[in-house]
Amino acid sequence: MAIISFLTGYIIPFILVLSLLVFVHEMGHYLVGRWSGIRVTAFSVGFGPELVGVTDSHGTRWKLSAIPLGGYVKFYGDDDVASMPDASGLQGMSEDEKAQTLAGAKLWKRAATVAAGPIANFILAIAIFAVLFSVYGKVVADPVVAEVQPNSAAQAAGVQPGDRLVALDGSKIYTFDDVRRYVSIRPETQIIVTVERDGKDLDLPMVPKRTEITDQFGNKVELGLIGIVTNEQRGNFRVETFSPVQAVGQGVIETGHIITGTFRYIGNLVTGRMKADQLGGPVRVAQASGQMASLGFAAVVQLAAVLSVSIGLLNLMPVPVLDGGHLVFYAIEAVRGKPLGAGAQEIAFRIGLAMVLSLMVFATFNDISNLIG
Repeated sequence: MAIISFLTGYIIPFILVLSLLVFVHEMGHYLVGRWSGIRVTAFSVGFGPELVGVTDSHGTRWKLSAIPLGGYVKFYGDDDVASMPDASGLQGMSEDEKAQTLAGAKLWKRAATVAAGPIANFILAIAIFAVLFSVYGKVVADPVVAEVQPNSAAQAAGVQPGDRLVALDGSKIYTFDDVRRYVSIRPETQIIVTVERDGKDLDLPMVPKRTEITDQFGNKVELGLIGIVTNEQRGNFRVETFSPVQAVGQGVIETGHIITGTFRYIGNLVTGRMKADQLGGPVRVAQASGQMASLGFAAVVQLAAVLSVSIGLLNLMPVPVLDGGHLVFYAIEAVRGKPLGAGAQEIAFRIGLAMVLSLMVFATFNDISNLIG
């Protein structure tokens, strides 16, 4: 029974969510590649041995593979699933055949095809958020302080109950969630909090404390806190509704928040303001999928949107074997007027693969450590 519960509670939601995101990502590559006249020989959700598949009239093998931790589109003329060109095979092709390969297509077509995967993930996230905001609306609260916690950054700066936060570092804010989002990714970084008190604006400098909190599922998370709380009376909790057009705009804003928050998190890792043990891998994603599934369909869909943005950003990293690495190659080609040599590309791909595998091992180690801890 425990095994069945684990499968239905964690593994199945994880596989379904990840498979959807991988399918959308690879479909972006596929559609733009086909539109650019590039032949596709395989479209796979998952890696490893094929479980089931079918070949369409264009010669593309659509398949579901055994290891559900990614996927790929293999183009005509590719040596492997990472789109490393088959140099020897290309030499024996006619000009018409080369034009149907990724390596032989015009530079802008190659760049568009590669970029289409991450872009598809961002579009999916925007669409998911837009639907959620259209159907469920958005719970918001005014940024009015109901309580200042003792020994907090806010107390040291002189924040008082009844203060309304109107700006952070000069940028206007409108909801309490704006405050939470801004402060949480800036631990140990001085910020200027502008509060409105008795009709006057006061600029209060403070440094959010790096704090470890435990969420409703028992997961430990580090973030920045300034120590203010609102409540239903002060914050005027309410549900804002949006038209379809407004919901799309909110989806764009929400996706933008995730992107900027991710870059800020990476910056915090580099500067030591956050610990690297917050970085999670497939085990943590599976755990999160199961936890969100226990909260209902909307929570799972929202997690899918967040993960979709994460997959898009991860693939845009300037690392060979990832989409971002290919785009770097194309940028170099645009400057040089010719592509890098096959030998240089192969060395870069090997280094990139080692980097990706190292990151996966590190993230998985964090996952296991958190489970044991």
